[in-house]
Amino acid sequence: MPTHVLAPVHRLALVLCLTLSAAPALADDTGPGAVPDGPLAGAFLAGRVAQVDNDFAAQALYYQRALQADPENPFFMDAAMQALILLGRMDEALPLAESLLDQGLGSQIAALVIQADRFARQDFSAVLSADAPDTGPLTDAFAPAWAQIGTGRMTEALDQFDSVIAAEQFAPLALYQKALALALVGDFESAHAILSGDDAGPISMGRRALLARLMVMGQLEDFDAALELAAEAFGNEPDADALRAAFAEGRALPFDLVTDATEGMAEVYFVIASALAGEEGAVLPLIYARLARHLNLRNTDAVVLAAQLLESVGQHDLADQAFATVGADDPLYLGAELGRAQALYASGDADAAIDRLEALSAENADELSVHVALGDLLRREERFADAVTAYERALDLIDTPEQRHWVLYYTYAISLERDGRFDDAEPWFRRTLEFVPDNPSVLNYLGYSLIEERRNLDEALDMIERAVEGDPESGYIVDSLGWAFYRLGRYDEAVPVMERAVELLPNDPIINDHLGDVYWMVGREREARFQWRRALSFEPHADLDPDRVRRKLDVGLDTVLAEEEADSAGN
Repeated sequence: MPTHVLAPVHRLALVLCLTLSAAPALADDTGPGAVPDGPLAGAFLAGRVAQVDNDFAAQALYYQRALQADPENPFFMDAAMQALILLGRMDEALPLAESLLDQGLGSQIAALVIQADRFARQDFSAVLSADAPDTGPLTDAFAPAWAQIGTGRMTEALDQFDSVIAAEQFAPLALYQKALALALVGDFESAHAILSGDDAGPISMGRRALLARLMVMGQLEDFDAALELAAEAFGNEPDADALRAAFAEGRALPFDLVTDATEGMAEVYFVIASALAGEEGAVLPLIYARLARHLNLRNTDAVVLAAQLLESVGQHDLADQAFATVGADDPLYLGAELGRAQALYASGDADAAIDRLEALSAENADELSVHVALGDLLRREERFADAVTAYERALDLIDTPEQRHWVLYYTYAISLERDGRFDDAEPWFRRTLEFVPDNPSVLNYLGYSLIEERRNLDEALDMIERAVEGDPESGYIVDSLGWAFYRLGRYDEAVPVMERAVELLPNDPIINDHLGDVYWMVGREREARFQWRRALSFEPHADLDPDRVRRKLDVGLDTVLAEEEADSAGN
């Protein structure tokens, strides 16, 4: 599914132009901006720590406490206001924003909050009469256009959009906004000319822009082309299900991506949030996402984006709360529920995350993505037999394998192999290579597994050498090559390769253990024992047998191998 709205070059331009002014600095001397002391210091220091940790709830709590003791402090105001916005508590943020601007501090974030509040109250005259607003170059440019629409002056609004388009830097976004405005007032032909690229050339199309285009095509009764575009853009995803169903019946659905000027401004905030999400930290895009949601409660894309941003900075509970607001009838519901499970898992509650995914899997038996997500989580928890079952449910839903399914094939094969079923896993690894024949990870995994199974050793070595060519800086892949040489008895060739693997991953116990074995085989017994001790010094590893390593330290590798051979023969 398309997830971007602006092409990378336009996202970069946004980042360069949209850096908001920082919070008012603390002064070096006494006064309202001074570093606090006494009882106030505790709230201030706790707030600063919360700010650094992206703990927005604690940030709001402690800076609001600080404001109780020092109510005119601009630093405390700004920090508390930002935290409240990040939590989505706009009504509480607004008085602080007004106080900051009343003090003449020029906070762009405060100006944004006031701008959004005016749109929320549909006080468009206040937007238009604002004295030199400084909310940022894009919001300053687009707010008057949408406010003009709110007051019924479409000609003036289009002139404002055209002035931004003429400046070229933000033309793609301005074209999209103009198309929304035209569709809002029923000029679907002009809107379609923009969204299709016929008017001013192609514009970058994110999910919402694609939905807007489909709605416009429906209004123009271009149902066959709309169905084709929906299939191309969304495949089997639920995003356009309602539109597809309507088009198949030969009827249009109302254009409701934006239904008034307030929701149009919300779209400005959302596009900016989406563009900044991959370039900046979480705070700035999250502010815009919260503002977008504040102005348009139907914009669940803003909710999901906010939740993803919260997840990215470790605010798992807040992310879960945001995902939970997406209703069951929303096309984004399934993705939001998968996000909630991921948030639970990231918070450390793996059992609850798995329970949620298992329930979701039972409720959505025909949704491949749910079974894959469950399999992935079970695999991470090393419940490989259960992961196999989940992946098999997903595989049963695939009628015609496609390139995009290679990851599922690969993770299924890994789970089979880790469950001790290499004979079943090998064909799936090979099927994966039919889709991605030069993928280093797949080549390495199958090659290494063949080496461990003592099968097709020449082929396995070739696979691993190709994997190293594809990713020469991967310590794990380089280790596989060294281990292949070891298994083939080419110990002198194994030494420099395994040493390189340890250079790349010096703290990996398995690689250090392998280097010890290689050293032993070339007569460097003291160095071998050193590497084995290093292997034992690291955190426990599921694939490292510490008792075997200690036995090697006691009696040497030769004796251990002889003992293992005798045990194997006896069995």
